[in-house]
Amino acid sequence: MKKFWLLATLSFAAFAVSCNTVEWKPAGDRIMTQWGENLDPTSVHQEYPRPQMIREDWKNLNGMWNYAITSADVPDAECIDGQILVPFAVESALSGVGRKVNADEALWYEREFTLPCGWKGQRILLHFGAVDWYAAVYVDGKFAGEHKGGYTPFSFDITDLLAKGRRHTVKLKVIDTTDKSWQPRGKQISEPYGVWYTAVTGIWQTVWMEPVPAAHVNSYLAVSDIDKAELKVNVEAVLESGDICKVVLLDGGKEVASAEGTEVVLSVPDMKLWSPDSPALYDLEISVVRDGKTIDKVKGYTAMRKVAYAKDASGHNRIYLNNEPVFQFGPLDQGWWPDGLYTAPCDEALLFDIEKAKEMGFNMIRKHVKVEPARWYWHCDRLGMLVWQDMPNTFDNAKTQWNYHNFDAVTEDALTCEEGKANFRREWTEVIKANRIFPCIVVWVPFNEGWGQFETKQVIDLTRSLDNTRLIDYASGGNFFTDCGGDIHDTHNYPNPIMYLYDPSRVNVLGEYGGIGWPIEGHLWQTDSNWGYIQYKNSDEVFKAYETYALQLESLIDYGFSAAVYTQITDVEGEVNGLITYDRKVVKMNVDSLRHINTVVINGL
Repeated sequence: MKKFWLLATLSFAAFAVSCNTVEWKPAGDRIMTQWGENLDPTSVHQEYPRPQMIREDWKNLNGMWNYAITSADVPDAECIDGQILVPFAVESALSGVGRKVNADEALWYEREFTLPCGWKGQRILLHFGAVDWYAAVYVDGKFAGEHKGGYTPFSFDITDLLAKGRRHTVKLKVIDTTDKSWQPRGKQISEPYGVWYTAVTGIWQTVWMEPVPAAHVNSYLAVSDIDKAELKVNVEAVLESGDICKVVLLDGGKEVASAEGTEVVLSVPDMKLWSPDSPALYDLEISVVRDGKTIDKVKGYTAMRKVAYAKDASGHNRIYLNNEPVFQFGPLDQGWWPDGLYTAPCDEALLFDIEKAKEMGFNMIRKHVKVEPARWYWHCDRLGMLVWQDMPNTFDNAKTQWNYHNFDAVTEDALTCEEGKANFRREWTEVIKANRIFPCIVVWVPFNEGWGQFETKQVIDLTRSLDNTRLIDYASGGNFFTDCGGDIHDTHNYPNPIMYLYDPSRVNVLGEYGGIGWPIEGHLWQTDSNWGYIQYKNSDEVFKAYETYALQLESLIDYGFSAAVYTQITDVEGEVNGLITYDRKVVKMNVDSLRHINTVVINGL
């Protein structure tokens, strides 16, 4: 008993340190962004994390948590190793820890929180933006639930777990095998090299809470039909007998249309169409009403836009946006940061890469084998940036037979473990359901370069069943199949753009090219082993190569290319082929010159 009280006292003392003093500094000595250098650990990612569905009352749990690293088989652990700054992964500099977590280890988190007095009598939801990879959550010592998957939000109703009083604890046990198993992990690897980067473990997006009434809105999906000038809205809500769900569409605060029900179709006269040149957004208000009184209300948004493909006068399949052909051209965006790894240091940093891509004249970003926080997609929505969304891959190409130059590979079944296949389908389903609400996403990309590619037709069928309003790039630079049902045929070539394989039945795109490297001293992640597909020594040389490739690409549009992705927006660790350095401090080419040549390419269609 004495030992128990001693541990309880130590735990409370640790919480007191966490709540009253912040002793934090970045870990390691790598390069950092300006935002990381000026980070205030008492005010980290304080913006509302879910802009597509806003409630006014909420509580942010980012900040200093206590942590520990133990063997994975330990059933419980005191978080006495030190403090970690959430939401930065434990391996990152901004976490203040900078420690590696092995596949046979567990990472533990714990912190104390209080509930506002005004939340009494409501249901309390605990939200996690993303935790990589397996998370078991405990509240006041009771099991709240678990989640598998490093890229999607999850939440638990913790109301019935809360002990008496205002002071409570939340605790997590996290396990992440990274590349030692079949879990989706994108570019993460336990021993980084080349195009494979530092592993990310644990909480890497905002943790937060909100109160909701017993009857409340859980989620919604808005799907536009510009040909009919209609918007279909499906609402998932917890309703009691007699409750009414009300949906209101607004433009600049003025009501455009409204209807009652959980499945409604709204007429949208005088539509404002969303596009990169005119990213018009409509506001949505969804309420639960009982006897004329609003019980719950969320504020969201949507857009009127259409994505499809059709043949042009030359017989080439083209991507159409709002019934007009648009050449989509943008950078590969890996979404990595030298100080935060998966997590941007702040919201301004999260926005930075999108704004720069827009300034450079691009109209599209390919989000490469990573999924971002909701605010990233919201920024794309409001700025008018088209997004191609990848699924984070499982294995690397060493597990797969590549089939670059022929259709119908001998084998595609890289992911042979049935448990891994089932998990891939489950996580991909979660990724699509979590992000199909964002108008900016126009293409789903389940596989890249054959990394973990398996049962392609079945995965495409699953993707289509979850969302039939967007195009599917079924295997970006991977194993190609004539009967898989995908919309886009996507080849890769480095460094220059070429068309070596053409599919008359699909949209043809160049999913990756470029990779022009320029290592800039003082802005490098490492002193040696830096590489690009080709390397130059100054900005003029880099731009000359970029312009040459851009004009080659423009000439191939007449032969059938309908979109292209340049590698890449920023340097990442040992890769120095970015348009911007990894620390975001140097843009390697003149932005006006880039915008001019990129506009020439986009207008080539």
